[in-house]
Amino acid sequence: MYSKDGEDYFIVDAHIALWDARPENQLNVHGKQFIDCFYDYHRNLSPAEEVWPYEEYLYQGGERLMRDVFGNGIVDHAIFQPARLAEFYARGFGQTEEAFALTQANPDKLTYNHWFDPRDGERGLDQLREDAERFGLKGVKLYTADWHGDSRGWKLNDPMAYRYFELCRELGITNIHVHKGPTIRPLDRDAFDVADVDHVATDFTDLQFIVEHCGLPRLEDFCWIATQEPNVHAGLAVAIPFIHTRPRYFAQIMGELVYWLGEDRILFSSDYALWTPTWLVERFVDFQIPEDMTEYGPLTTAVKKKVLGLNAAKLYGIPVPAALQLPDADETATGPRQPDSADLAMA
Repeated sequence: MYSKDGEDYFIVDAHIALWDARPENQLNVHGKQFIDCFYDYHRNLSPAEEVWPYEEYLYQGGERLMRDVFGNGIVDHAIFQPARLAEFYARGFGQTEEAFALTQANPDKLTYNHWFDPRDGERGLDQLREDAERFGLKGVKLYTADWHGDSRGWKLNDPMAYRYFELCRELGITNIHVHKGPTIRPLDRDAFDVADVDHVATDFTDLQFIVEHCGLPRLEDFCWIATQEPNVHAGLAVAIPFIHTRPRYFAQIMGELVYWLGEDRILFSSDYALWTPTWLVERFVDFQIPEDMTEYGPLTTAVKKKVLGLNAAKLYGIPVPAALQLPDADETATGPRQPDSADLAMA
């Protein structure tokens, strides 16, 4: 539990990973390109005192993860969102067995999500059934730009993808996290486009689509989709470190998300180990939209509590102590923009 100025916050880091990008796990130059791109994000968006040596960045291990994420008591729960990247890494990028073992040892602190790829066809459907039973899955993380043989991406509305979503519905996997954000070298930018979110959110209203990185750099496209689709949520991974390097840009991101989605569909994510959660939480609690950005409302304490943990806890059924919950009728709450009241220019 994090406390500041007499306020207590329940923190859920909704996007962490345990990866292995060491040279012995890299299949080819693309494995090095991928982790180097991660490291560029890390060192360019972090405060100087938070930048890691490159060698440490390649692999953290479970002991360090537990120390970095939970060691000072700020984060209450975290959710693994792994990536396979089997074309780049011999054992895959996300370390399934090690991450799941940590989850089993710390079920009060960790939730394990897994991945699927519809290009695995029927075999992948069988594997998803096995994974759901073994891992007790409530969510998955999807990388639509991942390479697979000759394919360099897929879309959420592909016919085979729909069969996987139908199986998710059957298996009770209700939280679908999708990387729709900045390009990561060597993946293709267009494979991260947010347009296909609109299709699946409309066709699977009983599933929740958490768009990681809130569609950046396509924030406007994402917001116009999400305001129409109440089962679309924004994950702040990669967006939130701009709180340090470009605070006005971050203020714009938060202002737009609150304006269009409302405060109940935005999730804090550190994207560990790109960044550690402590400084992000501390900066966010202290952050306020500049007064001269009058088109946006203030980020109230209630908004910050929801974003930092209560929204993710609700999606995943994570118990929140009564003292850290908000009243059911929160008078400070602001709902999302309604389509029929948007500021549309009429011809």
